[in-house]
Amino acid sequence: MNFSSSRSRACALAVILPVLVWSGWQPYDRATWWMEVFPVLLVVPVLWWTRDRFPLTPLLYACIALHAVVLMVGGAYTYARVPLGFELAQWFDWQRNPYDKIGHFMQGFVPALVAREILLRGQWVQGRKMLVFVVVSIVLAISASYELIEWGAALMLGQGADEFLGTQGDPWDTQSDMFFALLGSIMALVTLARSQDRQIQVLSRSSI
Repeated sequence: MNFSSSRSRACALAVILPVLVWSGWQPYDRATWWMEVFPVLLVVPVLWWTRDRFPLTPLLYACIALHAVVLMVGGAYTYARVPLGFELAQWFDWQRNPYDKIGHFMQGFVPALVAREILLRGQWVQGRKMLVFVVVSIVLAISASYELIEWGAALMLGQGADEFLGTQGDPWDTQSDMFFALLGSIMALVTLARSQDRQIQVLSRSSI
């Protein structure tokens, strides 16, 4: 196992676990906290379980940790009440708390890198253009699936789902959520693809 990858995973856990404890200590709404933080509670054991068989690049561990922090902060306050969102709304004279859009941007940014790394290392896709197409398609599928989960939560919980949905009265919230996920995926591919390629090469050489 690559030492840099192991150290990066340890650093990611050192960031995630304290924030998880803080987030779950006294969240604004406990049911919302469970729904928002569930991906973190699922991914952390998976990363630990696969640490020897399929260690990830340091870049990906760092991005996963950042995404986890975004989710946990949103879970603690609910997305419509995150203080950072109120600051951004004041700076840019927006009418709503935009923190949920940060969450959906990250929902595209990080899964794009995860999908890209798995596809490249498994040699599942041939050709860079096809790789971009498949990665973006996977991100949009994840985003659409999440919106379906939100819809299901709204049907089951009724008015109680408002904190989880965080639409803040925006009738186009679902569409804009998916758009921000799309933007996130494109930004990840444009800015970090080369860095990820280099780290994958280092990881591949160290495993030989």
